[in-house]
This record gives sequence, structure tokens and C-alpha cells, in this order.
Amino acid sequence: MSGPSGVGIGWRPEIAGFVAGLPGLRFVEVVAEAVAPAGPLPDGLAELRGRGVDVVPHGVRLSLGGAEPVDPARVAHLAAVAAALDAPLVSEHIAFVRAGGLEAGHLLPLPRSRQAVAAVVANVRRTQAELPVPLALEPIAALFDWPDDELDEADFLTEILDATGALLLLDVANVHANARNRGGEPTALLDRLPLERIAYAHVAGGAEHGGFYHDTHTDPVPAAVLDLVRELCQRRRPPALLLERDGHYPPAAELRAELDALAAASGHPAVT
Repeated sequence: MSGPSGVGIGWRPEIAGFVAGLPGLRFVEVVAEAVAPAGPLPDGLAELRGRGVDVVPHGVRLSLGGAEPVDPARVAHLAAVAAALDAPLVSEHIAFVRAGGLEAGHLLPLPRSRQAVAAVVANVRRTQAELPVPLALEPIAALFDWPDDELDEADFLTEILDATGALLLLDVANVHANARNRGGEPTALLDRLPLERIAYAHVAGGAEHGGFYHDTHTDPVPAAVLDLVRELCQRRRPPALLLERDGHYPPAAELRAELDALAAASGHPAVT
């Protein structure tokens, strides 16, 4: 089964009508926890699947970077959603969301340590054993580095990918945000990542607040992120790129313009 291709958009009920009207659309992403695999699929998703549009479940609650083993029920849910959607793959984050029975409600960054690598690898392998499709891992945006980091970002990610055989979901907006907030040149990271492992890429907007750049998903995609998309595609163009929008949805014309800009920056066909 091949993976997603072209330019896609994150499917949300609030913009389901807009997404359904995109004539060239070939894939979307849906929050896995928002889908109940035992019941009927939301009408919009069922209609897209009927058109042959790939739907990729994107998990946000597994806590692959947690010290505790992943919750088998959450893994089973992700696997069932993938089967219900006939998904080409699923994705999740290299992050933790719970510890000691406490739920953070946010994706939290890991120390880039050997111990953290081992924890992620163990949880990814546990998850892969139950999934019917490949798993792509997304590094998150973070405002800080842990003081006990032993690896830089490129080595940390590459060790995890090599040990698990997982694919990479590269969030270009996160690369931009991390460079702005934590220092470093974003293209330097691109030069050291295994770009051939990218299943697809995320692109999203953000804004400056309090001296930090925040990956908001509610603001327009800035020119610097589109420039980074071009830099990525000059090195190796991902098979697919996805526009993330969550809340404060702009008028349809603005969303179409963002999708067109993403297609132009990447060289993929327009979907509008």
C-alpha cells in the first residue's frame, strides 16, 4: 500500500464542506482520537473515502515518549481507526502527554538523552506490533532544551528512526519554530535528517508572542515557513505535504490561497 501524495489538508468537521469541494485533493489527515471506529464514519470522511481520498489517522494521545509503556487500549483504538479508514499509514508524536497518572493535556518535549531514545523505541515497537499499517513519527515544537540533553535533534531523531524502522512526519513549521526559539539554522537540520524516510510533511502558521514564536495552527503560514518548504523540496521533495489549521478558520478564499502557495512552494499540483 502506497502512502499519501500531493497536497492535503487536516480534516475537521468545521471545514468539512470546504475540504469536500477541493477537486484535486488526494489525502487528508484526521485526529485519530476523534474517530470512533466501531460506529459509522463521519459523513465527510466517508464521502472522501468513497472518492478514493486517502485518510491518515494522526494520534495525539499515545505518549510514545512516556516512561511507562503505551496504553494497550489507546494503541488498539489507533489500529482500529486505521483499519476502518483503510489508511495507508498512521502518525503520532515523539513526545509525552502523561506521567505518574497525570495528564498534561499538551505534547511535551523529551530530553534528548539515551534513556529517552530507549523509552521511545520501546513504545514505538509496542505500537508497531499492533498496527496494520506503517507508523510515521513527528518531532514536536518546543520552547526549550532540557539541561541533560546528550544528543542533538538530528542524531536523536535518526537513532529512533533507525532503531524502529518508522517513517518520519516532518513538521516544517516545527523546524522553523524550534530554530527561532532554541537557536540554530533550520536548513542545517534538513541537511542531517534522513529525508528519504519522510512519509509526508506538515505545514502550519504561527505567531510571535512574548518573545517566542508559537506554532498556533490558527495563523497564516508565514513566508519563512514556505521558504523552508522550498529548501526541503530542493533537497528531497516529500511525497505529500499537509496544511494544518485548527480553529479561527479564515474565509474559503484564504484557505485556497494557502493551499495554492503550498503547492507552488513544493512543486506538487494544485488541489483547488
